[in-house]
Amino acid sequence: MRKSLTKQIAMVFIGLMLLILFGNWLINSFFLEDYYVYKKQAQMVDSYEFLNGYQDSSSYATEDFLEELNVTCTENNIRVALLDSSFTVIYPGNEVGSILAATLETYLMQIDNSPKTILSTSDNYVIQKTQDRLMDREYMEIWGLLDNGCAFLLRMPLESIRENVRISSQFLLYFSILSILISVLLICWISRKITKPLKELTDLSKRMAELDFSAKYTSGGQNEIGQLGDHFNRMSESLETAVSELKTANNELQKDVEKKAQIDEMRKEFLSNVSHELKTPIALIQGYAEGLKECINDNDESRDFYCEVIMDEASKMNQMVKKLLTLNQLEFGNDTVTMERFDLTALIAGVVQSAGILAQQKGAQILFRETEPVYAWADEFKVEEVVTNYVSNALNHVDGDKVVDIKIHRNKDTVRVTVFNTGQPIPEEDLDKIWIKFYKVDKARTREYGGSGIGLSIVKAIMESFHQKCGVINYDNGVEFWFELDSRQEELTEREVSS
Repeated sequence: MRKSLTKQIAMVFIGLMLLILFGNWLINSFFLEDYYVYKKQAQMVDSYEFLNGYQDSSSYATEDFLEELNVTCTENNIRVALLDSSFTVIYPGNEVGSILAATLETYLMQIDNSPKTILSTSDNYVIQKTQDRLMDREYMEIWGLLDNGCAFLLRMPLESIRENVRISSQFLLYFSILSILISVLLICWISRKITKPLKELTDLSKRMAELDFSAKYTSGGQNEIGQLGDHFNRMSESLETAVSELKTANNELQKDVEKKAQIDEMRKEFLSNVSHELKTPIALIQGYAEGLKECINDNDESRDFYCEVIMDEASKMNQMVKKLLTLNQLEFGNDTVTMERFDLTALIAGVVQSAGILAQQKGAQILFRETEPVYAWADEFKVEEVVTNYVSNALNHVDGDKVVDIKIHRNKDTVRVTVFNTGQPIPEEDLDKIWIKFYKVDKARTREYGGSGIGLSIVKAIMESFHQKCGVINYDNGVEFWFELDSRQEELTEREVSS
């Protein structure tokens, strides 16, 4: 990250720390000595006040005075010289005292020509900086007259002040370097600790922008960042719910649009197929009817043939319309399904008996060897329609050995009925399409036996109304159609299911 918040916070804190430490060192280097001198002036004035507090010069010889004076001089590194009015040394009585006394005499007599700087003056004393040429040292002094008539000189070496300032500056420099090293580490650690939840929130917001609501803020905390993270989590949950509802609504809308398009397409296809299927019989009926009207035929046999064709085509149209109505009711849920327990063996036997005449016409043999009752749950009349469609479809396509074999296979909770006919297998690319209404694998042959391509669509719709399965299997020597029904032995209450 080019502008990392961690780096920015660290740089700001480090910059402030460096500024403070550098400022302290700068002030210490350039102003501490002046401040030190100022404070020492105050100490020397206090010492003057201490000396001026004794009205009688004889008190300077007492032990109490000398002891207190020694303590003051030792603590403040001050040298003292006291002279009476005749310039006799009162304190101290040693060589140093004699040197200071001689210096004080030159000040009093105003014969001193050493370089000096006056710091402060009053009626009784002068505070000054002076240079001792012999010792090559600089001192701060206060000298003057006391109220008891004695003269005094207090001297403090400035070299000690400068040495203290130098040591102090050096110590501050070392301390600053160490402080910088420690502070940089602490600041970096604190910056990371502060920005870690912010980085987590940044990553969380990025993932939320990409509609990934599984990410949650986990760093916690009771401060403002912790509260912000909690708000992020709640916002994430709300957005996830809203997006989920939106997607659900969008999915339902998409389904409605697709369903509408599908219905529209089915309507167009239905009209096209019905028009196509009705065109031929209508044309035949119209042609033969016109022939009858114009008396093209001149004998009773021809007129009977014309009438039979018209009646046959009208019957086919009637059957197709009935099947379309039945399919329409099944597909749109307008038909009532009555579930009941019935004997499937007896039902199939009845269908086989009814199809006997058609089988004789086709020269085919229908095999059904089941004799024991097999009970199943379904709408008996609709199951009969399914079996009838399967058997008639098998007889219309039977070939080769011309055998139609019907079997019942018992399973645990279901029974499967299979209708097999010898002949040519259905092309693999057509297996999934044969259940579509008006779809015909061999249109010429279908037209030959009067098929409309609706029978298997009705079978599919009926089985879906039962919530059961149906299908087709190709074999080398023929085709097998099958369907399944519920065969549980429990006593079930008869019920009507709208599908």
